[in-house]
Amino acid sequence: MAPARYLKRLTDRDKLRAYAESLTGRRNVRTLRVLAELGEPAQSPMETRLRWLLREAGLPRPLVQVELYDDLGDLIGIADLYYPKHRLVIEYDGANHRDRLVSDDRRQNLLMRQGYRILRFTAPDVFERPDFVANQVRGELAAPPSREAAGR
Repeated sequence: MAPARYLKRLTDRDKLRAYAESLTGRRNVRTLRVLAELGEPAQSPMETRLRWLLREAGLPRPLVQVELYDDLGDLIGIADLYYPKHRLVIEYDGANHRDRLVSDDRRQNLLMRQGYRILRFTAPDVFERPDFVANQVRGELAAPPSREAAGR
C-alpha cells in the first residue's frame, strides 16, 4: 500500500522511511526500506536499476525526473537522472528509444548547447557492464565543469 501511495505522490520519502522503520519485524520491511532509500519514483524500472547501480558504486544520489530549461526559461526536457552541480544528465535508453530517436537527438542537441553534459546507457550497459557505467559517471563527476556550464 505504501509504495503505491508513494508512486502516486500521496506521500514522500521521509514519511515512507518513517513508515518502514515503524514496521520492524514484519514481512517485506527490507523491501520497503530499499524503496524508501531509492527516493523519488523513476519513469521506468530500468531507470531505478541504473540509479541503484550508481548508489551501489558509491556515487552521490542523482536527482530524478528533473525539468531542464534553456536560458529563456523554456523547458527543453526532463532528465532521467541529474547531477545539478555538474550539469550532468544521465539518460536510460530503453527499447522505445528507437521510436523517439529523432526527438531525443534534438533534445540532446539543445541540452548540450545550454552547457549540459549527457551520458546515455542501455540495458546491456546496466546488466553486463555496471563497472563501466559507474566509471563513466564517476569520471564526469570528477571532471571540471565545461566552460559553458561554469558560466551558468
